[in-house]
Amino acid sequence: MIISTTPTLEGKRIEQYYGIVIGEAVMGANLFKDMFASIRDIVGGRSGAYEDELTKARKLAFAELEQEARNMGANAVVGIDIDYEVIGEKGSMLMVSISGTAVKVVDNA
Repeated sequence: MIISTTPTLEGKRIEQYYGIVIGEAVMGANLFKDMFASIRDIVGGRSGAYEDELTKARKLAFAELEQEARNMGANAVVGIDIDYEVIGEKGSMLMVSISGTAVKVVDNA
């Protein structure tokens, strides 16, 4: 599956458009991660725990997007957009949402 932020793919021709596909993942933050992240904010440095959660959420959202596109018969998703949102009471949840257009591409002849 080819996934791209661009609306076209070099060397490929879009043969068919299937429609918009979306992948979403919502991850909860936990108390210990929040506590250690607060300490890092004070002393400086990166929050590995939050970075790991972001990575996990992004991978889940991409997997969902790809599966939805495959189910439509697509072999590529173009024009993808990735959004990150903090949701829930007191910002306790992280949502990653990825959308794009599922298409079938063929090599240029």
